[in-house]
Amino acid sequence: MRITRPADLDRAAVADIAGGAFPELSADLLKDLEASRAATLNDLDGDEPVYGVNTGMGALSGVRLDAEAQKQHQNTLMAGRAAGSAPWLRPVEARALIAVRLRNLLDPAAGVSPQLCTHLAAMLEAGAEPRIPLRGGAAGEIIPLAHLGLAVLDGGYSFGPKEGVAFLEGVPGLTGLSVLAAAAARTLVAQVVAVAGDEMALIGASRDPLHPATARGDAELTAILAALSDRRGDAPARALQAPVSFRVTAPALAVTLRAAAAVDAAVDRALTAVTDSPAHLDGRFVGTAGFAGTDLTAALSALTAALVHLAEVGAARLHRLLDPQVTGLPRQLSDAPGRHAGMVSVHKRAVGSAHRLRRFALPALIGPMETSTGQEDVQSFGFEAYECFTEVVAGLRDVLACEILAVEQGRRLRLPRDEAGEPTAPGGPSDPGGPGGTHDRPYGPEIDRYVTRLADGWSIPARPATGGTATAPPTGR
Repeated sequence: MRITRPADLDRAAVADIAGGAFPELSADLLKDLEASRAATLNDLDGDEPVYGVNTGMGALSGVRLDAEAQKQHQNTLMAGRAAGSAPWLRPVEARALIAVRLRNLLDPAAGVSPQLCTHLAAMLEAGAEPRIPLRGGAAGEIIPLAHLGLAVLDGGYSFGPKEGVAFLEGVPGLTGLSVLAAAAARTLVAQVVAVAGDEMALIGASRDPLHPATARGDAELTAILAALSDRRGDAPARALQAPVSFRVTAPALAVTLRAAAAVDAAVDRALTAVTDSPAHLDGRFVGTAGFAGTDLTAALSALTAALVHLAEVGAARLHRLLDPQVTGLPRQLSDAPGRHAGMVSVHKRAVGSAHRLRRFALPALIGPMETSTGQEDVQSFGFEAYECFTEVVAGLRDVLACEILAVEQGRRLRLPRDEAGEPTAPGGPSDPGGPGGTHDRPYGPEIDRYVTRLADGWSIPARPATGGTATAPPTGR
């Protein structure tokens, strides 16, 4: 991937690099970096205090460093701040962070050398997998970035004047992670559409809430209604109105799409923002709030809340599938009500998962705590916002997996059966690897398999219409 200007490392490029691509910095871009680096070094050549260069950091910013201390200061900034531990970012997440860190450092305001930028590009090309903690804390991302800084030092690079403090400033981690988060949310939206549409088909939900005119002026809702309508199919409705959880699924999905778009917009702003503090601007070093990820944290927390709502709505739809008045199928989707429990415990698992997610819906911006003896008295907690997001993504997949299993059970029960309870018409499960049958069994392994496939980006195949009417299997089975 050839990079001729900082703007080339946009959101799409960050995603590509996270997936394995690597940047090649053009000769002209490196010349521009040489020029901005020379200007930075020229303006450092004086006795004016420059935060983190000839002074300490945080509450120690009033301490001036002598010439000997300054020689090692940019390197020693890393060790004392690498206070993180497991869990570590996954390689794809670490690559997204490095890509955005490179994008920020290409800005003349950072004032770093072309050698530092080429070193980061080489790390990406070599497939380096530095251990960067998932939990950040502090004002900004100093702890995880210090761990990355140690990896840079271990690779043989030594930070020059101002390069260490520039490396620790900004929110490149949250920016890169937010790129991945928005993409993951859109994959989940497509998966929820498939599952909810299949549930609507199973119960014969009224198509009225899917009427395109109800989305007037709402592009996201228009797209969702069309996708759900296509998935639900043209089978006649069983009742005048489906339960509310079915009718509000489309608006909940549209809200999620808008929240993902808001994350993308915040990422775009972060990629072009001045993130250094101090930033080299107009010949002087300016202290900024570029280390605060307020915009990204707020957007990511809103997306997280939207996904929690999808999980709750999904658990409610699943509960309705256990009601024979809604489905026309045996109670609890049991092939032998009373002797077999059916899907009741599967629903309980979904309820537990959805309830657990509520604790992650609290916006991460709430609850700042003082650090650095009060110098850093507010934090945006961006990495913590992303950790909440990942917990919610995993929980929503768990709920979806439970729903998929229940839909498969309902489809099998919908098939005409002989006296032995075996289907007499074709139409097995849409997942060829799934076990057949409707009898009670340990459902956990099946749910776990669906969770894994959802995490791999599974495009859930459409289920063929089974035809026929609900028929309770013989109790002798």
